Amino acid sequence: MGSTRRTGRIGRTARTGRCAVAALACAAALAALTAGPAEARQPERRVPHWELKDTGTPDVRFRGLAAVNRHTAWAAGTSGTVLRTTDGGATWRNVSPPGAGELQFRDVEAFDARRAVVLAIGEGEASRVYRTDDGGATWTESFRNTEPKAFYDCLAFFDDRHGLALSDPVDGKFRILSTGDGGRTWRVLPEKGMPPAQDGEAGFAAGGQCLVTSGPKDVWLATGGAAHARVLHSADRGHTWQATTMPLPAGDPARGVFALAFRDRAHGLAVGGDFRPDQPSPRAAARTSDGGRTWRPATTPPTAYRSGVAWLPHSRTAALAVGPTGTDLTTDAGRTWRTVDTGSYDTVDCAPDHGCWAAGEQGRVARLEQ
Repeated sequence: MGSTRRTGRIGRTARTGRCAVAALACAAALAALTAGPAEARQPERRVPHWELKDTGTPDVRFRGLAAVNRHTAWAAGTSGTVLRTTDGGATWRNVSPPGAGELQFRDVEAFDARRAVVLAIGEGEASRVYRTDDGGATWTESFRNTEPKAFYDCLAFFDDRHGLALSDPVDGKFRILSTGDGGRTWRVLPEKGMPPAQDGEAGFAAGGQCLVTSGPKDVWLATGGAAHARVLHSADRGHTWQATTMPLPAGDPARGVFALAFRDRAHGLAVGGDFRPDQPSPRAAARTSDGGRTWRPATTPPTAYRSGVAWLPHSRTAALAVGPTGTDLTTDAGRTWRTVDTGSYDTVDCAPDHGCWAAGEQGRVARLEQ
């Protein structure tokens, strides 16, 4: 669905010492975010907040985002635009693939500051994948869709070699691309292990999080647009899938699950709703603790549609969800959410060193600051 990556991102396994330092930073950020009014007024304590970084691209909407660390991030968006920063957002380099001005980039997966894969969405040949190994100085088009019925929405990697890309259903089943060489080549997986799609069911190309991974083999995909929103899970890198009906809004092409995040192979979050600004989005968040076999709705969900979600690094209970009307925080693993910012963002991503980034319309990219 063009109308509108990932915990377990590549390179997210940190060394023990680094994890301890990052965990302390995460704990401090969480304590400040959840501080009461009196505590927040303490002059020595700065409350974490989104700090906008000037990308110099006010006409671009960034729905693709990859946080490598606090210093390095990639953003991909409309008009074939790809940006990269290596200095914490102080400066941005336009590293867009040549000749891509008519494409709509909706997802980017970065292995580090030099290697990244971006996905362009759309019908037929508009769906493409590009890869760079030199920080965007040069790009190679590694996939161009030739199936007229396919429409690719998002991609995700298990490690720096193995990854998948998701297309809306073709002849009644979701189509999955697979790579084993870091996105240099792709092949369509057999459809035998994919359950039939519902009438009108599709993925949402809203923020690069309709397909997410955790560990070496587990992957989940999110759907909407049909009578029931669903999450499908595969434990074998996309060869076989099991579908679960979700307690999120459905029954309309604009409703469903828009984003997923898993902090391990058991614990996950789902957010979505109805992306139309004049429509309410009740019950638009859910959580699982059994790998997606069952989902429980949030008792206090976000107050509006959300298109991106990410766990705070090294936390078992804290996560952020973003959408056009603001950012919400949970500190109890998705049971309850509360709004902590009203800025417009479409996607969010966090790195192990607590480098959390958000991106959205009007060239907006921000980093979580303390």
